[in-house]
Amino acid sequence: MADRKEINDPALSTVAPGAPVTSQRPVTEYNLGIPYPQIPRALVAPDAENPSGTPGYNNRGLSVLQQHVAFFDRNNDGIIYPWETFQGFRAIGFNLLRSFFGMVFINGALSYCTQDSWLPSPLFSLLVKNIHKAKHGSDSEVYDTEGRFVPEKFEEIFTKFAKTEPLRLSSEEVSALVQANRNAYDPFGSTAANLEWSLAYSLLKDKDGFLTKEAIRGVYDGSIFYEIERKRQQSKMEGSSA
Repeated sequence: MADRKEINDPALSTVAPGAPVTSQRPVTEYNLGIPYPQIPRALVAPDAENPSGTPGYNNRGLSVLQQHVAFFDRNNDGIIYPWETFQGFRAIGFNLLRSFFGMVFINGALSYCTQDSWLPSPLFSLLVKNIHKAKHGSDSEVYDTEGRFVPEKFEEIFTKFAKTEPLRLSSEEVSALVQANRNAYDPFGSTAANLEWSLAYSLLKDKDGFLTKEAIRGVYDGSIFYEIERKRQQSKMEGSSA
């Protein structure tokens, strides 16, 4: 992580004495090593450790939010049907029940938002090109409303909530993140955020029970889904040839 820079100008202070929460959840006040971290990135998901995004990852001209969901477009036709969501969940290791629940919640709740017309899809499909319309509230704001990736917001996840270790989140810190991002009168958004982070934690926690920064970044641009599927396929091939 980049070295912290001292800010002596009171006008640039990120802490207000009368608002304790501003000191409890500090924001980024150091040089990230990323040019213009406040500028949303359309094609890559950079952080302090990967200023150019995921090495060797083909973004295919998709926004970072589109990349996040493209793994579940199993035939790459720009449309994600419920059975493709189910297949995607199974491909990364979720059991039948969680895969079914994920399919129902994601396609059932978000399909209509992504359609080109006012008419719903009878097959509850998701259009990848319109996935930005399905962005919900009570989130981390790492994605902007057009589906771009905001490096500054991503780094704030860790400056605010990674209290135990700077590059990993414990289960308690993940819960604190979800609670802190809740917006008033937004039951859908807060429920969706809780489910997303719970699934990410259950899938990606390391042997110490932490969710690493690199794993989280891989979720945002979808690269880690392909990595997990590739490793699972390789493991199956090695097992069948043994």
